[in-house]
Amino acid sequence: QVQLVESGGGLVQTGGSLTLSCAASGRTFSSYVMGWFRQAPGKEREFAAAISRSGDMTYYADSVKGRFTISRDNAKNTVYLQMNSLKPEDTAVYFCAAGRRRFITTRREDYDYWGQGTQVTVSS
Repeated sequence: QVQLVESGGGLVQTGGSLTLSCAASGRTFSSYVMGWFRQAPGKEREFAAAISRSGDMTYYADSVKGRFTISRDNAKNTVYLQMNSLKPEDTAVYFCAAGRRRFITTRREDYDYWGQGTQVTVSS
């Protein structure tokens, strides 16, 4: 069992930056592919970014590529999402997720554990 707790959300102006953190419980954090998803009001939860178990590979949705950076610190059981050049359309609840997979995946159903989410609001 893995418990995930996100933090770092908030209100920011267009063009601003935020860094989200997701702290995981347990001693097997490095066994999990980690992902960030987001859900805007009235929309489906969508993939944003993912990172491999060792952190050597990352993958991004086209909508965030070049602006967001996912990273992880396996010694601290934490995954991060650095978000730059934020836009109003980035407004959403952001969720981190853990999947016991060999390879990066963008599919929601491949992730086994989810955090409670943190709100990010970008004002225009």
